Amino acid sequence: MLLWFAAFWFIGSWMIPFAAHMAGFSKESLTFKGQALFSLVTDVTEGLAGIAILHRCLSHFHPLPSDWFKFSLRGKWLFDVALGCLMFPFVNQLSQFNLTLLPLMPSTPVTLSSVEQSILARDPVAMALYAIVVSICAPVWEEIVFRGFLLPSLTRYMPVWSAILVSSVAFALAHFNVQRMLPLIFLGMVMGVVFARSRNLLPSMLLHSLWNGFVFLDLMR
Repeated sequence: MLLWFAAFWFIGSWMIPFAAHMAGFSKESLTFKGQALFSLVTDVTEGLAGIAILHRCLSHFHPLPSDWFKFSLRGKWLFDVALGCLMFPFVNQLSQFNLTLLPLMPSTPVTLSSVEQSILARDPVAMALYAIVVSICAPVWEEIVFRGFLLPSLTRYMPVWSAILVSSVAFALAHFNVQRMLPLIFLGMVMGVVFARSRNLLPSMLLHSLWNGFVFLDLMR
């Protein structure tokens, strides 16, 4: 997990920006479409690096148990996903509560993210690329790492409910945003319960994707 966190930070903060600099441009100098493509390339690179780290570290333990990293359409997990979706309004309430506990400092400049700028500009290509990042790429990579690897690994040392909580805290920390800690921890716990009930990554990925899509559509209003 430490290697994954380090790789995630190094690729997003140093490697990709340095490669762009060597190529003679920066993300800020690009059009909305270019910035969206830049984000997609960064996210895919981070995800592939994370999977490569997992593959290398877990190679000593092959063959893995048959229920590790399982993707299956079988099972009655759609009901769990539907119940998880019903938690979305509560996640929103937790977001507001988190902001009252840890408000932005008055001196903090309010800036729009590149995603929000693309939405305001109504650039359809940029919005489509960002939708791929938040609704497909991020749920796949993050669920493989946090629910596919970390959660079942922790069950070797603690009860399942503790593993769900600890992996959810790690999931929230990986977003590097204290103003979103509480909703992300709760969301991680919901996805952890869905995964633990099915031992299947597909339901938690779908729920994660639906949440990110819900947030993305909310920004478009």
